[in-house]
Amino acid sequence: MSFELPTAHRELLDRARETGEKVRWRAGEADAATDVDPVMREALQASGLVAVTVPASHGGAADTVDPLAVTVVREAFGGVSAHLDSLFAMQGIGSYALSVAGSPRVQEEWLPRVLSVDAVAALCLTEPDVGSDLRSITTTVVERDGELVLDGHKSFITNAPAAAFFTVLAKEEAGFSLVFVPAGTPGVTVTSGPDLIAPHVIGEVRFDGVRVPLDSRVGQPGQAFPLVLQTLATFRVSVAGSAVGLAQAALDEAVAHTTGREQFGTSLARLGPIPQMLGTCWMEVEQARLLTYSAAAKAAADPQGALHWSSMAKVAATETASRVADRCVQMMGRFGVVTGSTIERLYRNARPMRIYEGGNEVLLGQLAKTLTRR
Repeated sequence: MSFELPTAHRELLDRARETGEKVRWRAGEADAATDVDPVMREALQASGLVAVTVPASHGGAADTVDPLAVTVVREAFGGVSAHLDSLFAMQGIGSYALSVAGSPRVQEEWLPRVLSVDAVAALCLTEPDVGSDLRSITTTVVERDGELVLDGHKSFITNAPAAAFFTVLAKEEAGFSLVFVPAGTPGVTVTSGPDLIAPHVIGEVRFDGVRVPLDSRVGQPGQAFPLVLQTLATFRVSVAGSAVGLAQAALDEAVAHTTGREQFGTSLARLGPIPQMLGTCWMEVEQARLLTYSAAAKAAADPQGALHWSSMAKVAATETASRVADRCVQMMGRFGVVTGSTIERLYRNARPMRIYEGGNEVLLGQLAKTLTRR
């Protein structure tokens, strides 16, 4: 059995790395931005890599979205810029349900704009009082006078201030539905913030009597959760790819520092506990990478059947990224805590990964249920 990436995916990884290198100079400024950075957006547009987040039937790269392809792109981007990584990933996460179950009108009008990054996508799930327990949401949609009417408040929505449209989870009678809402629709109000420890394009979205056509409903009435689950099954493992990329970048910073700096007549890389710290980081990064590639390959074959593998990879890789980044800061000493340095930015960017796309403790609880149910 081989654990090497297939040739096509290695080539995709190389393409993504080339794109990342072109904008590395901009990473610090972009990762501090609370609106979409134009340099990163233009680079993503020019790369054509968003094609891997949309099915071929709507202009994408493959018949179905390939989680391994998305994962390797995020590995390359995650080591350069959290902003670039998020912009790429959310084009898929925010539009996936539309690709699978959107009306022909919505698909034909909006998916080409997603591919070209002309339209920034956003998925509205969480609310001020609702995080992981999505069945407790209070946003509602009702059918009235031949239209859908949406009311509610969504919070901590990635891309909200820059989004061209929202895919919104709402209660509909006894079930839950997804609704497509263009950002410019009357009754939609978007505010930026809050400020996060790792700056992010994020905001609050209010829907006050928002009216959209009936064909704006995504999928069948009351049947949103299978679509949400399908989205998570396809994209969750890609968070692990981003975490692996970040951990590798942090290790690269530590290796460059410890081999280039001397103390007590020898390089830091040969001094005291530093060799063990470097070796441990390398081992953990490669462990996380192998699990991530394996889980992504399983998800490519059967996304929902492999969701527990995707969850394991997400938890393992994001925990690894936090440990490795912290250890690398320690190895770099006072230089590791300089504001504006690459390692400081990676350190801050690593922390939110353990919370978004499913808090790690929540995912571990779900894994335990899966394990004991068997």
